[in-house]
Amino acid sequence: MTKILVIDDERAIRNSLKDILEYEKYYVELAEDGKVGLRKLDKTEFDIVLCDIKMPEMDGIEVLEKIVEGGYNVQTVMISGHGTVDSAVEAIKKGAFDFIEKPLDLNRLLITIKNATDRSELITQTKVLKKKVSKKYKMIGESKAIIHIKEMVDRVAETDARVLITGSNGTGKELVAHRLHEKSKRSKAPFIEVNCAAIPSELIESELFGHEKGSFTSAHKQRKGKFEQADGGTIFLDEIGDMSLSAQAKVLRALQENTISRVGSDKSIKVDVRVLAATNKNLREEIKENRFREDLYHRLSVILIEVPTLNERKDDIPILADHFMTQICNEHGISKRDIDKKAIDALKNINWTGNIREFRNVLERLIILCDTRITEKDVKMFAQPMGR
Repeated sequence: MTKILVIDDERAIRNSLKDILEYEKYYVELAEDGKVGLRKLDKTEFDIVLCDIKMPEMDGIEVLEKIVEGGYNVQTVMISGHGTVDSAVEAIKKGAFDFIEKPLDLNRLLITIKNATDRSELITQTKVLKKKVSKKYKMIGESKAIIHIKEMVDRVAETDARVLITGSNGTGKELVAHRLHEKSKRSKAPFIEVNCAAIPSELIESELFGHEKGSFTSAHKQRKGKFEQADGGTIFLDEIGDMSLSAQAKVLRALQENTISRVGSDKSIKVDVRVLAATNKNLREEIKENRFREDLYHRLSVILIEVPTLNERKDDIPILADHFMTQICNEHGISKRDIDKKAIDALKNINWTGNIREFRNVLERLIILCDTRITEKDVKMFAQPMGR
């Protein structure tokens, strides 16, 4: 049930709003002034605050400022019998969801409350999704190699420095990129991922920079590219070593000038984007073979982070096994499996050429094929594919 707090110094208005809103099946509490309202907000989690502007001691704008400063997860609707455009604009600028004049129009009030409720629910859902995403991309491990990576990421994250993340396939380069974004001042802005290896070379420029209608055969309408979508946030160019030279030239221009041009247009569009890139290739070797631009490499590699292989951090295998065991069992809706110490030792003795990705797949195979307890024998039977 949506909870609404009404803050108004006029008893008749408070009681009228309570009767109307409770009839509409809302839970309602009343406060006769701003101080009482703020105390109630400290004790109870409300979805919506209806707050009068003209009140003694603490007016509604002051209450609004306290609500915003306090970080209360609530939508505030300001009410005034002396409504002006200026006061409405001031309230919205300071964080109010909406502004309604007295005498209150019942239909307008109920529509505003519904819209505020929808927004509150959307914000809550977004927070839940962000937590799920954050857990999905959590860096697991306590080995020296991983602690060093975490410390480096935390030091670099708050800056806008470009970062080039290197490492073998399956090591978790995307986890480093996500952590860099989550710890940055851009964390509330978009995080846009582009897998450069998965996009055909003839489409990569359109994907990155967008296109104008009619710029090529299948361009039936104007389209924003990933750089525009990431404006204010972070773009992660994964597998950048597979990008064509022509696209590399455009990325270089975007980094140099902070502007992009859509395919089929000469118009420059300003973008504010932090660029993170990753590759499993040796870009210095690619430069020697004229497959990668040296000037772009230097633009991207302000900070270099190399993600260690699983073979270089085998001390993390017990923690990783427990983490993936919980995750996989939850996904399959089964009870968590136990794993013997000898089974862990057997996992440590495997040469993990596929790194974390291979390790997770092996854990999933063991969970599905074994009984409730995974043994050393199970690992030897099911962990390694034929011929290794």
